[in-house]
Amino acid sequence: MSASFGANLIDTLANSLLIVILARYLMTPEEYGLFFYALSIIGVVAIFGTLGLPSSAGRYVTEYGEVDRDQVRYVIRSSLWTLLLLSLGVGLAVSAGSPLIADYLDEPGLAPVLVFGIGYIVFQSLRKLLVSVFQGLNRVDLSALVSALSAIVRFVFVIALVGLGLGVVGAFLGYIIGFAVATAVGGVVLYRRFYRTYDPSVARDSDLVRRLLEYSVPLTATRGATVLDKRVDTILVGALVNPVAVAYYTVGKQVAQVAVTPATSLGTTISPTVGEQKAGDNRERAARIYERSLEAVLILYIPAVAGLFLVADPLVRHVFGPDYVGGVIVVQIFSVYVLVNSISRITSDGLDFLGRARHRAIIKTTMAVANFGLNLLLIPEFGAAGAAVATVITHSGYVFTNVFIITLELPVSFGRVARSSVQVAVVSVVMAASVAMLVPYVSGVPTLLGVVGVGVAIWAGLSVSTGIVDVAEIRDYFA
Repeated sequence: MSASFGANLIDTLANSLLIVILARYLMTPEEYGLFFYALSIIGVVAIFGTLGLPSSAGRYVTEYGEVDRDQVRYVIRSSLWTLLLLSLGVGLAVSAGSPLIADYLDEPGLAPVLVFGIGYIVFQSLRKLLVSVFQGLNRVDLSALVSALSAIVRFVFVIALVGLGLGVVGAFLGYIIGFAVATAVGGVVLYRRFYRTYDPSVARDSDLVRRLLEYSVPLTATRGATVLDKRVDTILVGALVNPVAVAYYTVGKQVAQVAVTPATSLGTTISPTVGEQKAGDNRERAARIYERSLEAVLILYIPAVAGLFLVADPLVRHVFGPDYVGGVIVVQIFSVYVLVNSISRITSDGLDFLGRARHRAIIKTTMAVANFGLNLLLIPEFGAAGAAVATVITHSGYVFTNVFIITLELPVSFGRVARSSVQVAVVSVVMAASVAMLVPYVSGVPTLLGVVGVGVAIWAGLSVSTGIVDVAEIRDYFA
């Protein structure tokens, strides 16, 4: 767990620093918005370059690893070649059609960026496959390492290429280089540590490829709905408003994504573990793991919501710059999304490992359609803030439905979780009152950090003294 958390922390720090440097020093709000507009478009198209294969491969690596270890070799090989064919075909189509996409969206600046779409789609797809396979092998430390390496290399090359005057195109190329390096390193590790250890003389299960592709169908729907949910709002903001509004919206969403890093690390760790326990008919053990994880997330993120809402203005003003103050309201709305998304990080992926991918796909698709409709309704009237409201509403429904499905698979008891939530809510009120009194005195990043530090200290002190947080248990958990 500690290795996974450390790698994810590096990933988050590198991404956070990159976001701030691009927004505050290297790009105008128009360029910043255009860059993430392009990333959102390519992200939606990239769905067709993976079709759920990475997650399907992860699931069957876990399953065959328990019952027929040497079949894992064929899971890796079959998914790799299929993914290469898909991603190359889709990538070529995007690169060739980049002028048409730019004309259709009436944004000429997109064409020189999307022409490099083939590199982005291919290497991002391969990186996703590696991450899922490592998770399936229960080596979340290696999956996190691949993500962290991608972020570090991306950070270096984006800064370098934008600094050399390549602008939005340079930033896009930096992302591609990050994916490519992480893919190369991760591929070598996978081959040397795992792939070549399997017995090639063992015949391939005749149903393996069929099962791999069949299970990828609901995962494709889930992934498609997920990407649409995450990207279509940005695309609609760009199409219905302008790239500056995209910049405001992106700032808010990126702050929310950074805030859920601990939950992401925890979810990456427990999802395959819960699946393994249920596969071994240890339903009670799987339920206790999920309960403890949910309790930890609520203890951490209930106060985080209050804190982020209160410091949103000085955070945007002093970290991203005064040109982005239009995004303050977006950050405040997304403070609620932080709590909902943190629960999602420890719940949604677990459904795949529990064999509930089809149900998750139906829910996710329904939510994505609802999100699209709400965006069309709210963006023309409220701009980026409307898109944020749509995201919070639809994602909340998705997460609570997933939690319900978990309870159908596992004997989850919410009694202890509810008691901890009430206690931490009381602690959060005290913390929020203290932070609110200090916010007017924030005059820069140092004082902002000071206010955040005071809030964290109050939360930690009250949580430990009231027994909500057990220090010894945390120490053992990360040992």
